[in-house]
Amino acid sequence: MTDLHALIRLLHLVSPSLPTGAYSYSQGLEWAVESGWITNKDSLGDWLEHLVGQALAGVDIPILAGMYKAVATNQPETLEQWCQLLLACRETAELREEEQTRGKAMTTLLKGLDLDGIDIFNNIQSCQLAGFAFAAVCWNIPLADAATGYTWAWLENQVLAGMKIIPLGQSDGQRLLNELSSQLPQTVEHGLQLRASEIGASSPALALACSLHETQYTRLYRS
Repeated sequence: MTDLHALIRLLHLVSPSLPTGAYSYSQGLEWAVESGWITNKDSLGDWLEHLVGQALAGVDIPILAGMYKAVATNQPETLEQWCQLLLACRETAELREEEQTRGKAMTTLLKGLDLDGIDIFNNIQSCQLAGFAFAAVCWNIPLADAATGYTWAWLENQVLAGMKIIPLGQSDGQRLLNELSSQLPQTVEHGLQLRASEIGASSPALALACSLHETQYTRLYRS
């Protein structure tokens, strides 16, 4: 990325201070820790490495690409189809609710920033990934850079959640981020090459953890 304005906008879009509530969700990680599946840096790393290679590469990144192209070519109906596919790929009630709740928060934020065309794409409120794609197009952020930033933001949030829940020290958390981030370029490249017919992932442990988290007695996170 050579456009510094686009780079600054991307940093804004993936900032943990963005008021979309990402910090409220562990995506099943809280239950996985309480159950003893994840107990330390290494087991957290194994969990996240699988999800990056499966869920992010197989679902989020290719759908982000489809959403990005739909916005760039002014096709709100196509964007809606991508939103419905993404929600269908979220396997539990908590994961779908997170996507929709954060989508509404993202839409409120983007409307406050007066981005052009947001009224035409009012369906972005159905999932936060659509709002992310819309903002990336409006701010002229290249697709590959947007996908990399999105993947990094997801990974950083998950590591921060693990640091709080396990708990892990800050140094262990940063070492884990450093180790896992090395696979992000390959993950993004793979995800962007997938055709629509190839979209999908197999993460049964994630689905189970998220389902059981719905009835977890004590919890800090919404999912």
